[in-house]
Amino acid sequence: MSIDHPSNLPASVRQRLLNIAKRDGEAFDLVLTRYALERLLYRLGQSQYHGQFLLKGAMLFAVWGGESHRPTRDVDLLGFGSSELPQVINIFQDICQVPVEPDGLEFLPDTMRAIEIREDQEYQGVRVSFEARLGNAVIPIQIDIGYGDAVTPAPEDITYPTVLDFAAPKLRAYPIYTVVAEKFQAMVWLGIANSRMKDFYDIWIIMQKFPFEGRVLSTAIEATFARRQTPLPTEAPLALTQVFANDAAKQTQWKAFLRKNALPVDDLTFPDIIKALHDFLMPPTLASAKGLAFNANWPAGGSWQKKAEQT
Repeated sequence: MSIDHPSNLPASVRQRLLNIAKRDGEAFDLVLTRYALERLLYRLGQSQYHGQFLLKGAMLFAVWGGESHRPTRDVDLLGFGSSELPQVINIFQDICQVPVEPDGLEFLPDTMRAIEIREDQEYQGVRVSFEARLGNAVIPIQIDIGYGDAVTPAPEDITYPTVLDFAAPKLRAYPIYTVVAEKFQAMVWLGIANSRMKDFYDIWIIMQKFPFEGRVLSTAIEATFARRQTPLPTEAPLALTQVFANDAAKQTQWKAFLRKNALPVDDLTFPDIIKALHDFLMPPTLASAKGLAFNANWPAGGSWQKKAEQT
């Protein structure tokens, strides 16, 4: 259904976003960025390329839980097809120009740039950056695209929640199991060099808020580690040990991450978080490493519980 918009739509949208920022006590630039990323996803979903990308990363928390648990300034996608930079640029230039009902935003394809990213991993990725405008406001856009990852179980069709009353993005997304598996693999791969505190925080939030079927998580971990050519741990990897948790540099990084993102974790220390992640991740991982079925369930915020025997 068409929505009646004022003649100066960008100014109207800006004021409504400013009202939301004040109401929720958020930084206005974060609300502005969230709105721009949402409307970019809408254009992706309306484009001929909607089947070539899966949404992943922190933006998915708004889908799973109705709100984002930490600020994010970029979009993470899994791409299918060519990762050649000129082709990726052409795709996103097309997406920027998909005809949509006016939402006050203008995405600027002529500002688009793309670079290869690896970040110490063995799989290829592309970072696309460009600008959007809402009236006189310039909004930097960043999209990180990975290629070739395993997705277990199958991708999900989602409707992304909207900031304002515009049509909702409809696209495909990672299942929560693959999100956990990829973050865990990065922990194992990077070891002591790991400064990605967001991965520890994200998994901790996920295990507090969502239930898991152990068999599916075990399979997702096995598939992700195999695709990224990482051996499954047969004992706790460094990142899930108290040696890592008590490392002075890691504790400094953890506190800086929490402070930068204004994130509360009650009275939990970094060693508490690492112990919790160990208890969540290691049982399904060890089962996979031994070739065993992991028949247990994880209730949100709980501990692994063996499934009752079927009689």
